[in-house]
Formats: sequence, structure tokens, C-alpha cells
Amino acid sequence: MKHNIPVSATPQITLQQWLTLSAHISFITAIIFLFLSPISTQTPVGNITVNSFLTATNNSSAWVSPSQDFAFGFHQVPNDSNLFLLAIWYYKLTDTIVWHANEGKPVQTGSTVTLTADAGLVLKDHQGTHLWDTSSQWNGTFVVSYGFMKDTGNFVVFSNNNTSIWESFQHPTDTLLPSQIMEKGGELNSRVSETNYTKGRFQLRLQNDGNLVLNTKDRATGFPNSPYYTSGTYQPPNQGFRLICNESGHMYLEAENGTKLTGFVPNNRLVSSPSRYYERATLDFYGSWRWYYHLKDSTTNNDTDWSMMTSLPDNICDSTIDGNNSVACGFNSICDYDNNLQRPTCSCPSNYSLLDINDKQGGCKPDFKLQFCDEQDALMGGYKLVAVPNTDWPHCDYMQLNGCSEEQCKSSCHNDCFCAAAVYDAGGAGTCWKKKLPLSNGRIDSSRVVWLKIPNDTNSIDLVTPKDHPGKGKNKVNNVITILLGSSVFFNFALLTAIILGIFLFYNKNPHELKPLEESGNVHCFSYQALDEATDGFSQELGRGAFGVVYKGVITAGKTRNFVAVKKLDRISDDTDKEFKTEVNVIGKTHHKNLVHLVGYCKEQDQRLLVYEYMSNGTLADYLFGDLRPSWIDRVQIAQGIAKGLLYLHEECSTQIIHCDIKPQNILLDEYHRISDFGLAKLLVFNQSHTNTVIRGTKGYVAPEWFRNKPITVKVDVYSFGIALDCYRSNILASLVNDDMEALEDGLRLKRFLMVALWCVQENPSLRPTMRMVTQIFDGLADVPEPPCPASFSVTNI
Repeated sequence: MKHNIPVSATPQITLQQWLTLSAHISFITAIIFLFLSPISTQTPVGNITVNSFLTATNNSSAWVSPSQDFAFGFHQVPNDSNLFLLAIWYYKLTDTIVWHANEGKPVQTGSTVTLTADAGLVLKDHQGTHLWDTSSQWNGTFVVSYGFMKDTGNFVVFSNNNTSIWESFQHPTDTLLPSQIMEKGGELNSRVSETNYTKGRFQLRLQNDGNLVLNTKDRATGFPNSPYYTSGTYQPPNQGFRLICNESGHMYLEAENGTKLTGFVPNNRLVSSPSRYYERATLDFYGSWRWYYHLKDSTTNNDTDWSMMTSLPDNICDSTIDGNNSVACGFNSICDYDNNLQRPTCSCPSNYSLLDINDKQGGCKPDFKLQFCDEQDALMGGYKLVAVPNTDWPHCDYMQLNGCSEEQCKSSCHNDCFCAAAVYDAGGAGTCWKKKLPLSNGRIDSSRVVWLKIPNDTNSIDLVTPKDHPGKGKNKVNNVITILLGSSVFFNFALLTAIILGIFLFYNKNPHELKPLEESGNVHCFSYQALDEATDGFSQELGRGAFGVVYKGVITAGKTRNFVAVKKLDRISDDTDKEFKTEVNVIGKTHHKNLVHLVGYCKEQDQRLLVYEYMSNGTLADYLFGDLRPSWIDRVQIAQGIAKGLLYLHEECSTQIIHCDIKPQNILLDEYHRISDFGLAKLLVFNQSHTNTVIRGTKGYVAPEWFRNKPITVKVDVYSFGIALDCYRSNILASLVNDDMEALEDGLRLKRFLMVALWCVQENPSLRPTMRMVTQIFDGLADVPEPPCPASFSVTNI
């Protein structure tokens, strides 16, 4: 795609010239690097001398302990040959990691770790950016002499007087090894998942009061929740001072006077002959603190052959924090302990789905819009109860009813806008527990049945229609029926006529009142007349686009007047017109802060209209190319918001949606920077200048596969998102941001954003990142490699 951007006096070169020049520069850079880089000894055993280094490659060396029991170096991340974790692992059990650096964040091929005289171990990424080092413990007061990988699994950095100034044992991650000690204030942190070593939800902490606890924590702030296990060692003289796992495999708490405290962990040796076994105590990613052992001389040396000696707690599904927190499986989840796997498995109940599809323990969210109590009269009839057998969510009750029947329990929950679920116990006093969201500590319980409240329009079984429906609504209906049955025929006729006339007059007086239709799901069906009046005859035009013309309107909902944007669609495909209502309902079920909310639609004769919430700040195109340039931070937040909105459409909503027309004109602005016109690609025939009428999108933003009869996937949106200039390759970033000093001072982020853009516009869709990868890079959770130069394909020439 061509970009005609003035670049002052910068010389212009062709793509072929640039590729040739890049090849020469890369060759020269490699030669210079060989001369300037410290010589790597890549010592397999023994002392690691200053300036020794390791490089992350598929066959990289490691620094190994004399017994060859442990190795230090770059460990390849499973299922990704380009990512490596700086770690310590069992040399003969290569998949069992016992320590990791850089908070568990992996680095890319070409990254290095070097032992330096001033900072000890220094980790740099493939571009030479400093990521992590060990100098914080001595702050430059020592000169490093050498490092050593001990047979215990402890990597030690020594000063020039042979004093230990940094040890991996003093900075544990999720594992304790024999001969390791954890002092007061120390902690272990679980990883997020089996392959993600960043910090997860669980902690083992030796508190300053001497109590050893297991707790979950808030991922955003790091603050610990109430513990789900405690040692109880917080009262003198039995107050914990440090946790010891000695050389023989004994693990115990020790008081300050040296007394061994018992009763919280097995104080016997883990195995009878510790010299024949590897041993470790690991806080697993699902929250259990476990002791493992593995025969050293095993003929298979298989990482899966670890045997578990003890687990705390025994069954984490039965562990409870309090009514506000969940342990193993997050909120709204159901925990089931698998005795064969010896670990919990987490699942979502009907009509709920994972918050993060990559984190099965992260909790579940409802796949429907939550009710609000100020809409109670209108909404209670739109909900039903479904049975979830063998399940309970204890300790999240907000109300307990005694002496009621099961039908009364269900009816009470159905009519209560706070109630998300109810549990009934037929034994004893006939107790009913009403529960509100989020549901916590969910688990399998064969003695319980939960009645879960969901909307009527969901496809679910076990429909429950409460037979006992007390309240004024029922009394009003009964009163009307009594009057009708006890009156004369003439009176009944007159009354019914009055009712029908009243309804007719009311709806004609309020022709564009917001009226929910059950068959429309989460969106509302409007008549054309209602929208004609709401927009004052479609008089105030907001804009025009590939899908039609947009008008400003006002919709009344109760006593509230809401501004809306009414889009009159044209070029509806004959093949998809019959699917119009279905597709609109799919769009209506999307709920994300970075998406424009669809309020309703009109399907009347040949008219097709969509009603959206009104965005008063206009489009991103107006904002970017207006008289006032937006700040750099605003632009960063807009890019992040758009990426998160696309991620939701591609991976997180119930039905995957490909936008097909991402461009600045389709980004509407408020505090959340929302994407509009998503999901319409199936419905409309785009007005394209090219003869290929299958192509969908706007010229200049269309991915190459549209023109080559290749499969259309979510990567077409990624391409449109990443449309960018060649300034990064030409080293003229200042021209790209119009010499914006605010952006140039944030050079690392600017460079990272541009590298992401270049990855997004790769001609080969398989090379483009997913929007999840884009958001992770934007948030600093992943690195971005050097992008290849995009091909010369340009849709402007077609």
C-alpha cells in the first residue's frame, strides 16, 4: 500500500534497494557484534567467570552444576520455539523448572544473559534492551568475581572476596528445594498456568507474625485475600521464625529460639533415601502446596514421573476463604477435584463462559446482560430458573429463608432482582439460601441442587415456571379476572373496548417508546414510523459510510430521553436479508466497553435500520485529522482500546465476529474509544470499485487475501488495524509523528507500536499476530520481535 507522506529532504529508495541495504547492514552489524561482544565461555560446570554469557537459541548451552543435577540458562517455552525463560531446572528432567527470572516473562531468540562485574547477572532482550539484573541487593557496593551453579539448585553470585552477594535461593519463585530456607516476610507465588510462569493468583507466605499461610491475591494490586490455610504459629513461644527444608529433606517451621514447630507439615523426611531421589515442594498453579519426589536414576527420566507425597490442602475444592472470594476456580466457576490427576478442574455453569479462554481457573462471566433493580417490574418476567444438579456455591448467601417449600424458594429468587441463584435443603427446617453475583467457592456436591437464574431467551433446559408467584402483580391479574367473570356481557365488552383503545392511544402518543420484544433478545424492534419521528423525519445527518447514512435521533425509555444514532442501511444482500434479524441479535449480544452498543433495529418492508447509542465526540478520523492534534497518551489509549475491542469480537464473545472494515471512520469516541459497524459484513453488499463483489471493506484498508481468493479470517481485521507507514524501517520516526516530542520522548513504546503495526500488515496472514498477542504486547506482557519488511502489495494499485 502506497503512502505519500512528505519526508523533508530524506532521500527516497526503492524497496529492492532497501532490502539490499538492510542485508549489508545486518551483515556488518553481525561482524561488529562478534568483535565487541564478550567471549562466551559457556562453561558447563565450575565457576562462571565475569563476561561469560548465554544466548537464547534452540540449542543454547547452559551453566550446569558439578553433579549435573541442575542447569541455569534459557529454557524453551513449550509450544513456542521462539520464546525462552531464564530459569533453573533439573538437568536430566528438562521440563521441571524450579526457579525463573524476570518475573516469569519469556524473551525471544537472540536474548542474552551475561555475568557482569558491576550488576552480576544481566538479562537483555534480542535488541539489547536491559530487562533484569541481580544488582539490587548490593547496589554497586561489591565487584562481582564469579558465579556458581550449586548441586543444591542454588545459583550464587560471589564478590571478589568470595562472599555470596546474591543467591537464587533468597528469591524463590514457586518452589523450595532441600537446604533452602524462607525467612519471615518471604513468599512463594504460583504461576498463572502450566506454561505461563508469570505470577498467578496463589501465594505461600510466612507472615511477620510467624503464621505460615496460603492465600489468593488480587492480580491487579497484589494485595492478599484472607488465607485458605494457616499453620496457626503466631502465638509466642510457638511463633514461626523461618521455614526450613534441610539437606535431608526435613521441612519444618523453626521458632526464634531454634525450637522445631510441628503439626502443620509432615516433619518426617519426604523419602527414606534422599540421596536416591530429587525432592521439591511447589506451590502449583491451581493453589495446592505439594511435596514431590522423583527417582534420580530412573531409566526414563520422564518429567511426568514425579510422585506426590503430601498436599496442602488435601482437596482445594473444599477450601473456603470467605463469602467474597473464591479459591481454586475463580468466581462463578464450579470446582471438581479429579482424584486421578490429583488436581482440581474448573468449569462454567450453563449460560456462563470463561473470562479468559486461556485461563480456565480465572472465573466465569454471564453470557447475558445482568438485571438491574430499577427495572425490576419489566425484567422479572424475562428470567427463568434452571437446575444445576450436584453443585453448590456455599458462603455467598445474602439471605436465608426457613420453613419454606422448594417452590417458594424458587419463586422468592425469581422475583428478587438481587438473587442470581438459590439452594434448597428439604431436610430439617426447609432452608432456602439466596445467593447474589459473583458466586464464590463453587464445587461439586452430590447432596445439592442449585437453581440458577438466566434470561428466558437463552437456549437452556430444565425450564422452571414458578407456580407460587406472590406479589401485587399476581393480585392485579386475579382482580381483573374476578371482575370480568362476575360482570355482564355488555360490561365486559365495554371494558375490553376501553382497554384496547387505551393501549392504541398510548402507543400512538409514544410511537418511539423503547419496547423490548422477547423474540429480539437483547435488542429492541422499532417500527419505521417510530424511528421517523425519533429522528424528526431523518433530518439531522451525522455522516455517511459504506453501509448507508447515519442520523441523530431521540428515543424515550420511561421518563428518560436518550440520544441515538440511527443508521439507514442500503445494499442489503438478498442472500442475507432473511438472516437480518438473527445477525442483529448476534450483534446485540455483544457487550464490551470498547464496542458501540446496539440498541435496536427496524425490519419493515424494504427498510432496514439499526439504532446505536449516540457518541457525541465524533469519529477517530475527525479527531486525528482535525485542527487540534490529540496528545500522544490519548493516541496510545485509543490504540489499546481498539485492540481490546477487536480481541473481544474475535475470541471472547459468544459468536466470533469479523469486522471486515476497520478504519478511523468506524471508531467512535467517548472515554472508551468504541468500535462501530461490527458484524455487518455478512449483511451488506459493499460498494467497491473493484469488480470482485465478494470483497468487503474500504479501499486502502483491505487485506491482500480478499484479492487472492484465500480464506477470510480474523486476520483481515488485524491487517486493517496495522495499516502503517514505512518510517520505522527508514529510521524517520520523527516524520511519522510530525516531530511530536511527546511521542519521541516515549521512544521505546513508539517503536514497539510501530513494530506491531508492521507485523499486522504482513502479506501472509499466518505471520500476523492475533489481537490477543497485540494487547499483550501493548500492555508490556510480551516482547515484539523484529518484523520482516512487508511485501510490496498495494491495494491502491488494484
